[in-house]
Amino acid sequence: MAGELTPMAQEALLKDADVPFKLGGIDHVVLLVTDMQQAMQFYTEVLGCRPAYSYPSVAMEQVWCGTELIVLIDISQPNGQKAQPPVAGGRNMDHVCLSLGPYYPDALRAHLAAHDVKIEQEATHGGARGMGHATYVLDPFGNKIELKGPPLI
Repeated sequence: MAGELTPMAQEALLKDADVPFKLGGIDHVVLLVTDMQQAMQFYTEVLGCRPAYSYPSVAMEQVWCGTELIVLIDISQPNGQKAQPPVAGGRNMDHVCLSLGPYYPDALRAHLAAHDVKIEQEATHGGARGMGHATYVLDPFGNKIELKGPPLI
């Protein structure tokens, strides 16, 4: 399914946003986890993120995802309870999309399988960089992660 720009979106692309700042992109996304060791293993060994800043006083670890950060907060720890959502069992996000450089889909599938990570869905659709192949997985805490390949030519 190919998306289309609405007339309003087409018009907006022709002019600067009427705001006193310029967006540079996403700086970080915060995910809630219940086992920091398992989270760090998944994000570093399965997804290839690199460890970044550590804030043990608030049960927080950060990992580099390219030039952006994924922030992990362990809500099972007393010092991570501040991040607990006010709604029991509620979700505050559908998924986070991580952009990939060039890759071989079969190699990605084999890598995920070797780490016992089930592929929830594969699709080709649009994103910030254009149409590309997307692979959806769940992290060990049920957060949906989209691994989005480069634009198809």
